[in-house]
Order: sequence, then structure tokens, then C-alpha cells
Amino acid sequence: MTTGVAPHDADAATGPACVLVLGGGGREHAIVWSLSRETAVQQVLVAPGSDAIGEEPKARCFPGVSALDPAAVLDLATRENVDLVVVGPEAPLAAGVVDYLTDAGVPTFGPTRAAARIEWSKAFCREVAAAAGVRMARGRDFVVLEPALDFARELAEAPGSRGVVIKADGLMAGKGVTVCDDLMAAHGALLSLFSSLPEGEPAQPVVVIEERLIGAEASLIALCDDHGALALPPARDHKRLLDEDRGPNTGGMGAYSPVPDLPESLCATLVDVIHLPILAELARRGAPFRGALYAGLMLTPEGPVLIECNARFGDPEAQVLLPRLAVPLGPLLYGAAQGDLAAAAGELGVHGRMLPTTGDAAVAVVLAAANYPDTPRKGDAISGLEDAARAGATIFHAGTTRGQDFTYRTNGGRVLAVVGLGTTVRAARDAAEAAADRISWSGMQRRRDIAAKLPPGAGSAGASPEPISESAWTKGAAS
Repeated sequence: MTTGVAPHDADAATGPACVLVLGGGGREHAIVWSLSRETAVQQVLVAPGSDAIGEEPKARCFPGVSALDPAAVLDLATRENVDLVVVGPEAPLAAGVVDYLTDAGVPTFGPTRAAARIEWSKAFCREVAAAAGVRMARGRDFVVLEPALDFARELAEAPGSRGVVIKADGLMAGKGVTVCDDLMAAHGALLSLFSSLPEGEPAQPVVVIEERLIGAEASLIALCDDHGALALPPARDHKRLLDEDRGPNTGGMGAYSPVPDLPESLCATLVDVIHLPILAELARRGAPFRGALYAGLMLTPEGPVLIECNARFGDPEAQVLLPRLAVPLGPLLYGAAQGDLAAAAGELGVHGRMLPTTGDAAVAVVLAAANYPDTPRKGDAISGLEDAARAGATIFHAGTTRGQDFTYRTNGGRVLAVVGLGTTVRAARDAAEAAADRISWSGMQRRRDIAAKLPPGAGSAGASPEPISESAWTKGAAS
């Protein structure tokens, strides 16, 4: 169940008539929501989709088709005369679904398995970034425990150390990172990680260990086609479960855009010094990247530092970014899939590195199930959805199912993203909070500080303060 109008003049859009979206979470709901409001798009098929996604205009879900089954996906795409396949989550990318589809001649927005390795192997990401000249935190990857413990001690005991970050290498659904304040915590995280492995020495890195950086995080996601990139506006998500950034890491408990301390006027520069060099390096290695390249940044006083790359739209970032777009999404995804993003952008009147946005800001408040992120409880009845929609919120379903009584129930860890729009971040936050207050179920978890702490004078969806000069950012990014 969503509300809202198309964020752009859909009548001016041209692009794929039939799109197949793979996935069924909140990110995919946002993608379907956006595509289904474009005049040129006649059908949006979703595999497997969800009950809520199936309620979107033009949407049709295929719950019996697994996004991880390449043959089943290709069969569906062929049978339904699909013009474009859009891969939402990371697992199908790592499984090589894009390779299978592109080999069969189906235009697909999403990188091949070799290119998507930049997400599912944090060690590979560091290797590519180093070769591309993109700055990351000091760190190393390890296969066995003892040298990993020694390096963690070296970082923890270094002058001015702020702590150590332990990253499990592999697909962890956004929850494989442990931020450690001291050596004892780092050793505990490493012992826990290595003790969970099967016997025998692994053939590839198990863990990446990095120095802990201090600053604010931000996400800059760009649509890419091997060599070119067009960035969405920046966003910031909140990973920890509890207010004040306490509790365990999660897939994301909320997000907002724009980001006051990452001015959009500087994002084009960051695309030049982060996204484009990484695209060039991947192409040099024979793994050209077509899809959404997500740069997770730490905004330090010395400039931005890349902390991770993902190979798809963020979640919950997509839920606040797509409602802000002032141009249709379908033609851009179709152009990128065919290696012709620049031409698609030109037809829409888009020039430069940044996609145009509406005048609105957006804030998403994620509502999570009881016991998330450990073993989320399923089956709790959700109340207040219609009241929240009447309050003007856009509600994206991430983990719900609808019973025969038409009642939505929890069916995952992160259950809903309640999105508010407004002329400022603060106004958007007020709208999201007011709508989220109307929704409840037994054991529901949420943060109440999403976008609550903004720099003085911030909040506008347009001009933002620039605490660091462009020269400092450029130097920091490229060093």
C-alpha cells in the first residue's frame, strides 16, 4: 500500500514497455513504485514480488519464480516479452543471474558476477580501489586468525587510534561489519568469526580489518554503463538498531536525502574521483560494470573516504532517493543496460554527472519486527496502514504478507519503510514520524532519531552548508 504521485512528467518519458524486477523487498517495492508511474511503462513484472508490491499500478507478481534461478527468470522474461530486467538485491548478482540473462540477449540492469564481486568481496573492493587510486581506510585482508589478531593489535595500539573495524568477507546482507572501540572487542569479533568457519584453511580471504574512521557516513549511488555514471542525490542511512547509534548493526533503520554536510554541488566531483576510476579499473580487469554502483563514504575532516562499494541500489536509500527524482527511471536503466546511458540521459535533457531532483526532501523511518536483527518474529498483525497512508506517507513493504482476511502481517526483519516528503529534511521527518506513529504491531521496533540531528541551518532540499572546501574534498578523495 503506497500513496503519492509520480515525481516527474511521465508523459515525456520513453523507455521499456515491459520491465521485470527481481526481488521482493522494500528496495524493489520502491523501484516498482517508480516504474509503474511512468506512462511509457505498460507492465511491471516482479519475481517473486510480494502481496503489497502486487497492489501497485501495472504490477504483476510471480511468487513461484525465484530471483536466484537463472533459467526460471529467463523463461519468464522470454514468455512475457520483457524489454528490461532490473535486479534489485545482491544475492542474484553474486549468483550470476545477470550473466545468464545477458548471454541470452536480455537487456539487464545489474552487473555480472565478476563485476558484482566489488560488493560481495570486501577484499576485492580494496584491491580495485587501490589500483584505481581511490582512498580507503588503512587495512588488510586475512585468511587465518593469528596474523589477523596481530594486525588488529597494530591498529588498536597505533597513536591516535579510534578503534578497529572488522568486516566479514562475503555477502552479509549489510550486517557483516563490527565496529570495535578497543583491542578486546576486536579480538572477540575475530574469534567469533573464525570459530564459525568449517575446518580447513579457506581458499579466499575471510575478513578485512581496517582502522576506524571518525566522521559522518553518506551514500552516493550512480547509474553506470561500463564507462559512464550518473549520480542520484546523496543519502544517509542509519545502520544501528537503536537511537543514538546504539545496538547491533542492521540492514538500515532509516534514511534521508538530501545530506546537508554532503552538498550536491560536490557530488559530481566525487563521481569523477571515485565512481569513474573504479569503473575504469573493473573494465581493465575484464569485468565491465552496468548497474547501480553504490559508494559508501565516510566524511572525515580531511575529506571523503570510501568505506565500501555495493553493486545495487541501497536499502533503505532507494526508498528516499527514487521519490526525489525529477526524470523517469525506466529509460535510464534501459540505456545503462544497453551500454548507452549518455544517449538515454540526453534524450531526457540530463547533462553532467547528477540526476535532477524535485524540490522535496525525503525521510524514511524503518519499522522492524520483534527480535530483529537476530531471529525476527513473523506473523504479527499490522494495524494502522490505512491511517498512515491517509496522513500522506508513502509506505514501502519490505517484509510483509497478507492473509485471507486481507490483514498484513510481519514476514521479515525490516517490515516497512514509512517515507515522508517535505520542502526541508525537517519537514519530511515530521511527516514520516507522524505517519509511523499510526502503525503498530506486537514487538515493533523503530528508531525515533532518523534525521533528527542536522547541522545548524540545514534542512533545505536545495542549498546546504559546505563545511569543507571543494579543494579539500578533491584532495582527500584522490589521495
